[in-house]
Amino acid sequence: MAKFQSHHSKQSAATSGMVVKVGIFGALIAGLFFVFNKFTGKSEADVSDQFAPLAMYYPKSSSGEIVVHKGFALSYDEAHEQAEWTAHELTRENLNKEWNQRVDNFLPDNAVRTGSATPNDYRGSGYDRGHLVPAADMAWDATAMEETFLLSNISPQSGNFNKGIWRELEELTRTWAKKFGHLYVITGPVLSVEPKGSIGENEVSIPVAYYKVLLDYKSSSPKGIAFVIPNEVSYEPLFDYCTSIDEVEDLTGLEFFPDLLNNSEEAILEANFNKDLWPFNKKKYEIRINSWNKQ
Repeated sequence: MAKFQSHHSKQSAATSGMVVKVGIFGALIAGLFFVFNKFTGKSEADVSDQFAPLAMYYPKSSSGEIVVHKGFALSYDEAHEQAEWTAHELTRENLNKEWNQRVDNFLPDNAVRTGSATPNDYRGSGYDRGHLVPAADMAWDATAMEETFLLSNISPQSGNFNKGIWRELEELTRTWAKKFGHLYVITGPVLSVEPKGSIGENEVSIPVAYYKVLLDYKSSSPKGIAFVIPNEVSYEPLFDYCTSIDEVEDLTGLEFFPDLLNNSEEAILEANFNKDLWPFNKKKYEIRINSWNKQ
């Protein structure tokens, strides 16, 4: 957080029996929708016929529009034409599966009611189409990976940031997920601070920085950590951008894990972080400085 500040101050008897079963099933579905609505803020009409996984780890949505894809969810902010947050689970099991081949097919997200940004917004802008949920995190499933290329999951990133320190953090996050077995990952642009400007006909905001919030909640020793990194080239070690989850909440105005953590867990896991529990990779840092930053 200090580093960011220094750079830029979510029928019959048988038939009768069948009717009873259908009635029970219907009640169960209604109950599921109730719980789903409670956690995501979406109405039944919003969900339509899509059966989305219930997710207690979603942040609160300030925009009221949560879009659920196969491997991740996002809260879309129409004013900035991008997600205010994305949320997914990263597991050792999925990361160890055979990876599907990446196909860079950037498309508008038709699931966004108000319409998402389009590829034309980025053409000639000078900014990279930067992933919030990395394609590699979803490489275990072809559809899940393809959906990371929807423009709702993309944000304008400086080239040397996207290919440099952001790449390092994405790769390190997968390393940690393999080590710990499971991570909840929340990622997004910092939209609470005046953007650098905008690109394209849809006026996609150019964020001054990005955050990533990580929670290791399923291990015997739960822990959390967060990062806020300016949208520019960096020559500083990644651990210089570490901060607490509480600090990112204060900066963004978002509330993370409100339905997952109880008050005492929230007080401990969100207010504190220990770099020593999250092993960094000096070699990756050197590769960034000597190679990735120059691409």
